[in-house]
Amino acid sequence: MPRGDKSAYTDKQKRQAQHIEQSERERGRSKQSAERIAWATVNKQDGGGKKSGSGRARSH
Repeated sequence: MPRGDKSAYTDKQKRQAQHIEQSERERGRSKQSAERIAWATVNKQDGGGKKSGSGRARSH
């Protein structure tokens, strides 16, 4: 998976990032800056994209 690939994210995470990006654009940010902030926020909230693996240990 190349760097910046968003395929590991859930539909909900993608939707959240889109809403955050839209509101950042309304606040006057550039498209690139708004996108960066949106994905950083999603990563901060959810810890990144979907993790794969059978029986993956859950964090407490």
